Amino acid sequence: MTDQAAGRAEQYRILLVEDDDGDALLVEELLYDTGLPHTLTRCHTAAEARTMLATRPVDCILLDLHLPDASGVQTVQAIQPDTQAAIIVLTGLDEPHAGVEALAAGAQDYLIKGKVEPDLMQRAVRYAVQRKQAERANAALQIGRLRAEENARLERGLLPEPLLSSTAVTASSRYYPGRAQALLGGDFLDVVQTDDGQVHAVIGDVSGHGPDAAALGVCLRIAWRALTLGGHRDQHLLHLLEQIHIAERTGSDLFTTCTLITLDPVRATLTLHLAGHHEPLLVTPDGVQEVTAAHGIALGIAPGLGKWPATTLALPARGALIAYTDGLIEGFADSVDDTRLGVEGLLRIVDAIRTPDSGTHLDQLIARTRTLNADRHTDDLAVLRLDWNTGPERRA
Repeated sequence: MTDQAAGRAEQYRILLVEDDDGDALLVEELLYDTGLPHTLTRCHTAAEARTMLATRPVDCILLDLHLPDASGVQTVQAIQPDTQAAIIVLTGLDEPHAGVEALAAGAQDYLIKGKVEPDLMQRAVRYAVQRKQAERANAALQIGRLRAEENARLERGLLPEPLLSSTAVTASSRYYPGRAQALLGGDFLDVVQTDDGQVHAVIGDVSGHGPDAAALGVCLRIAWRALTLGGHRDQHLLHLLEQIHIAERTGSDLFTTCTLITLDPVRATLTLHLAGHHEPLLVTPDGVQEVTAAHGIALGIAPGLGKWPATTLALPARGALIAYTDGLIEGFADSVDDTRLGVEGLLRIVDAIRTPDSGTHLDQLIARTRTLNADRHTDDLAVLRLDWNTGPERRA
């Protein structure tokens, strides 16, 4: 770094809040004598300082404790909410405890008028700014830790471990929030296998983002698992889920799209119920295609009036079903233009991936869609892949 660049980097933006012209002149001369690269702005009252700080950020505030509209610790409390700057209070010789009280109120340092030399002023400004920066960094780190802990708790609720007793069917899943360091959204999925050998799966998407959508997604996912293990199926199950959705949602505008999947290895059938959700993809040795299935409306759109017809397909001896939320296909298909990926673009990507490992396949699929999207579309995405091998060679 050149000396000129270093000088720019060390330029301190200082605000002096002082109503006494004589004291203000002394501070101005003292700052000049420090040799500290700075710009100085002066305000006479706390109100004037708040107005200025709303449009002009500063690095350090030199704050007199006796202003026309604030006095003592109140001056710090009046200024602090409007700024991220370091605050150094200026106290008088007859105020032995005022500086300590100001530190307790959130100031970074205090100086006693009439007892400040240029070297002390320079160190005070530099150290106060550094301390404030460290405080902000620590606060951001703490927020990041809390967000990560919350994400981990929500993720355990949204994306549980599959309950599969047969090795003939395996499940792989992935989830990505739409924005860096974002809270999880309302995408959820689950897989269970019941005593009759059938594999049941759900993937869903609560409209909206953030903790409310995530909490509702967790509620619906847990309810689906309990109801499915309790023997509830198909349209009846969706009616129950809709009742739970309505009872638990925080606003009448929230709705949920989902797909119910029932894979029966014994009867070699695959049954789908779509509630406002798009069709999954069927992957076989012959290629990949979108399943043609009947549609029903999303949960919560017309409570009590929904109809969700079943679509039953013959199950190939070997293959995979990929179900996903719309965050996977609503991104852009090119890093330059605004064409959406869509189902056709997704089919091309899936068909081009040749890895036999299902988890690696999902990783490469998501990586390619996110690369094409270049972070321009920010919806959450969840993907569930069910693989089966029920052919004679597997049973042998």
